[in-house]
Amino acid sequence: MLTPERHQLIVALVKEKDIVRIHELVEATGASESTIRRDLSELEEQRLVKRVHGGASVLQSKIEEPTILEKSVKHEREKLAIAKYASSLIKPHDSIFIDAGTTTYQMLPYLPYDNIMVVTNGVDIALQLIKRNIRTILLGGELKAATLSMVGRDAITALSQYRFDKCFLGINGIDQHHGLTTPDPDEAYVKQLALQFSDERFVLTDSDKFSRVTFAKVGDLEGITVITDDGLSQEEQQVYGRLSTLKVVKA
Repeated sequence: MLTPERHQLIVALVKEKDIVRIHELVEATGASESTIRRDLSELEEQRLVKRVHGGASVLQSKIEEPTILEKSVKHEREKLAIAKYASSLIKPHDSIFIDAGTTTYQMLPYLPYDNIMVVTNGVDIALQLIKRNIRTILLGGELKAATLSMVGRDAITALSQYRFDKCFLGINGIDQHHGLTTPDPDEAYVKQLALQFSDERFVLTDSDKFSRVTFAKVGDLEGITVITDDGLSQEEQQVYGRLSTLKVVKA
């Protein structure tokens, strides 16, 4: 395969999958790993892809955020596996915060106990919890239509009144240098407070979010348990396992 053809294939694969690992590109092109790494460097210089740890991703604005509908149809199998494991960590009488998001939403059918207290900023999450007769507090504030989350001063004021045994957060970006990030500063602040007020802190994210950085910093990886799927390479698992408690579940 000629270099221009290989470059065209790499760009097409990245656009199709959002993020592609080096081993996938080696398999798709038949080229060596060193050749693929050179290709990615050249394509990044041309602003056609963004190099990330272990592969490449599409170039995205740091403030761009997919809608909840767009997120819900991506990585469904991985999100389900992550959510099932996260739900198994809940104990009777826990007070927990469940963040708005499509992965955290998948936890709801698998919550093992009804005798818990849940605080959430997710409108759709609150509605499902009420159907199970689980004690639920929905934060007030401004409703963000794209993610069905409550944000703003009133949400922050309400959240500041509570303390949690555990919190379960979704995240848009997780990076070894920049930590946890999300596009919206208002949502970032809600997540920051949830982390601050929780004894145990869990971040639920599919492997495609790794080595991705968005606009607003949520926090560092230290003291966080990251629950993800088995799409990470061994090298990536070692890197992020040193920075956080990393739990990999089989999708």
